[in-house]
Amino acid sequence: MTEPGHAPVPDDARSLGDIVGDIASDLGSMVRSELELAKTEVKQEISKAGKGAGMLGGAAMSGYFALLFLSLFVMYLLNNAMDTEWAALIVFAVWAIAAAILALTGKKEFNNVNPKLEATQRTIKEDVQWAKNQK
Repeated sequence: MTEPGHAPVPDDARSLGDIVGDIASDLGSMVRSELELAKTEVKQEISKAGKGAGMLGGAAMSGYFALLFLSLFVMYLLNNAMDTEWAALIVFAVWAIAAAILALTGKKEFNNVNPKLEATQRTIKEDVQWAKNQK
């Protein structure tokens, strides 16, 4: 019988080692279920990203054709003032300059990419250190 204001004492005959083992097992199960949930969520997000990427690819192709026909339009407009060959060369030069600028800018952006994921590495090291201190 328990006294008023006091919680009943559980009748647990397990040893401290059994309790710690159960806690470790429960923790492992919890981590596995969290990882499974994360994998499921990532698969769903990748599926959404794939659909979006496909649509962006279609938009890029449509944009390419729009620029191609705009370039032909400009070339034919310039053809009224000069020979067709010179008009085509001018349109080509404009696009060559645009391509060079975009390539140099893109190269600079790629050089700024840091694939080391430093923040993730730091937090993983902290987690490992925390786990070592739990022993």
